[in-house]
Amino acid sequence: DQARCRGGLRHGLLGFQGMSMGTRRPRLLDGHPPELLVYDEDTNCPYLEAKVARLPMRLPTRPLTAAEFSERLHGGDRRQGLVLYRPSCAACNACEAIRLDLNGFVPNKTQKRIFKRGEAELRVEIDEPRLSREKVELYNKHKVGRELMGEGDPIDESGYGAFLVDSCTESFEIRYLAGDTLVGVAIVDRGTDALSAVYTYFDPDFGALSPGVYSIMKQLDLCRQWGLRWLYLGLYVRGCASMAYKAKYLPHERLRDGRWVVFESESLP
Repeated sequence: DQARCRGGLRHGLLGFQGMSMGTRRPRLLDGHPPELLVYDEDTNCPYLEAKVARLPMRLPTRPLTAAEFSERLHGGDRRQGLVLYRPSCAACNACEAIRLDLNGFVPNKTQKRIFKRGEAELRVEIDEPRLSREKVELYNKHKVGRELMGEGDPIDESGYGAFLVDSCTESFEIRYLAGDTLVGVAIVDRGTDALSAVYTYFDPDFGALSPGVYSIMKQLDLCRQWGLRWLYLGLYVRGCASMAYKAKYLPHERLRDGRWVVFESESLP
C-alpha cells in the first residue's frame, strides 16, 4: 500500500515547515515559476530498509498552472502538501515515476470486477480538499487497520491539513461513501493532460470492496470523461513489496534515465 511508504516523506514535510530559517536558509532555484529549495538532507529511506535517501523538497514561489504542473509530472516530480519532490539518491535508483497511458492501458478481469462492484455499491463525491475531524479519524483508522503506522503517526488536524489539504496546484478530493458512511478518500492533482494520484486512505472494515483498486479505476474513469491521457501513480520502488501492486496495472510506463519506458509485464525489472 502506498501509505506504508509515505510516513517518512510526511515527516520530512513537517520538519521543513518547522525548521529555523536562520540555520537552513532556502535557496532560490531557476524555473517557471522559480522554486525555493527548502529541504535537502540525507535521511532514512522511507521505502527501502537500511538505505539512505535524498528527497529534495522544492516550494514553488506561486501556485502552479495546470500546464506547469503537467510539465513537472512529465519530468518525474511528485507533490506533497505545498512542495514538490523527486528522489535524488547518490547510491540508488530504485524509485521510478510510474504512469498509465489511457491510449494503451487495459484493465484485467479483477480490476474490471472491482470497478463494477464499486460503481454499484459506493457513491462518489468530488470536491476541493477539506479538513474535517471525520477524515482525520478515518485516516488514522486506515493506518492502524492496515498496520501502516510510521514515524509521525497518528496524524492530527494540523498534520492532515499540511499533508492532504494544502497544495501548490489544482487538487481535488474524491469521497467514497456507502450510504451516508464515509468509506474512503482520494487526494488527486490535475494537470492539462493528466491526473496524479497523491494519496488514498479507506476504512479497513470495507476492505472486501478493494477501495484502493477501485479508487485507481475511478481516477482512470475520470481521465476518460475529462479527455486526459495519463494517470500518474506516484513512485514505483523496486524492492519495496508494498509498492509492487502498481506493476499490476498494465501496460504502464516508468521513467528511467529521463525517458518513459513501456512495461507490458509486471515481471520485468
